[in-house]
Amino acid sequence: MPLIIAPMACGWVGWSGEVLLLPLAMFFPLLWAMAPSRSIAALVAASYFLAASRGLPQGVNNFYSANLWPGLGLWLAASVSFTGVHAALWTKRHGTFAVGKRGGGWAMPLRHLIVIVLMALPPFGITGWAHPLTAAGVLFPGWGWWGLCAMATGLLIMTTRLWPAAAIILAGFWLWSAATWTEPKLPDAWRGVDLQVGQNLGRDGSLLYHRDLIATMRRKIAAHPGARVVVLPESALGFWTPTVARVWQEGLRGSSLTVIAGAAVIDPQGYDNVMVALSAAAAKVLYRERMPVPGSMWQPWLQWTGQGGGARADFFGNAVVEVEGIRIVPLICYEQLILWPVLQSMLHSPQVLVAVGNGWWTENTSIVDIQRASVAAWARLFGLPVVMAFNT
Repeated sequence: MPLIIAPMACGWVGWSGEVLLLPLAMFFPLLWAMAPSRSIAALVAASYFLAASRGLPQGVNNFYSANLWPGLGLWLAASVSFTGVHAALWTKRHGTFAVGKRGGGWAMPLRHLIVIVLMALPPFGITGWAHPLTAAGVLFPGWGWWGLCAMATGLLIMTTRLWPAAAIILAGFWLWSAATWTEPKLPDAWRGVDLQVGQNLGRDGSLLYHRDLIATMRRKIAAHPGARVVVLPESALGFWTPTVARVWQEGLRGSSLTVIAGAAVIDPQGYDNVMVALSAAAAKVLYRERMPVPGSMWQPWLQWTGQGGGARADFFGNAVVEVEGIRIVPLICYEQLILWPVLQSMLHSPQVLVAVGNGWWTENTSIVDIQRASVAAWARLFGLPVVMAFNT
């Protein structure tokens, strides 16, 4: 029973939306390795994952305005890949797990290394939420790729008989980081604008809506006269059309502002969830989302069956984009919860991390807080300033 309750506590508390609690996830590999059988290992993985993603059923309920059953079904289905990978790669340890005793070997850490990689990359990484590597930014802020390697090494050692030493060392880094923690900086002349318009964001394509949104944006940044780049949430502009572009260009006339905002580009085969860049002089699609939300947005079976529809996944496309000569990491909503979009972008030496989301459907859950915590952890790991903009 403790082997089921403990990973549940790690998932529940570690993924509560408080960035400094993320390192609790480092104890999950230890508990997984301690499982006496494959079935118990599967239960350990399931309890951790289900606790960490506990906001999903309520979020789906809010999104579809239905009862909890669709959300519960999706919640359980999403846990299958995480649990299945951990169950398949678990191996029975030989000998004792105690320090100073023989036994254990390297089979378990090598298998856990495979787990770490599989849950970071497609296809399993598509639902690779609550990945313990995310905590690297808390334990090793500013270390970049070396910090990621240090975190991975610590997680692997946690599956061996040397786990007490690893736990003490990682806990020491955790305490030091908590005592000296500072939030990621906002880049000079950049501002994020949060909105609180619920599900109405982007659903009204009228001229009045866009004029009101422009006025709201200007009002919110009035206290920052030096702002040059303003970031608005995912879906803020609704459907991206030449008319919308002209309205915004006209609204920005006479200013030196560049606006980055979420929108949707639609065609007969489906749509792209995008960020666009707008100024008085130009308007263009800046970024196409690499991984939309599976199920509700990304529905590949519609393409496979020839029906068309759903959001396209650009997977490994446009890892870094440029705004006013600055290379940015763009992350839209779901991409903030998984690993490969972040790590792919970091390979290109970006200068700013830009994260947007439309979280109206997450009411009464901690999903948006978890997204913000994940973004903050990655930004601190690689020493990047960050701009966030969410709608709730």
